[in-house]
Amino acid sequence: MRKLDVRGAKCPMPIVKAKKEIDQMQPGELLEVTATDPGSVPDFKGWALTSKTAVLKEQRTEKEGATEIYIHVLERK
Repeated sequence: MRKLDVRGAKCPMPIVKAKKEIDQMQPGELLEVTATDPGSVPDFKGWALTSKTAVLKEQRTEKEGATEIYIHVLERK
């Protein structure tokens, strides 16, 4: 599984960086994106619905100290 850390990035950069990474992957490969922007949750859901290259497999929220971390797992179509 590839990992992409976009902590601190605001919309639309998490999606832009994820798309760039997904475009370099083979079908079936997974990408785990770690973000701190709460807007990334609906952004990734919406992007995955319209994307021709990625499927959203999982989303979860974790705590890192006082900071919420949003994990998005995408699969390359």
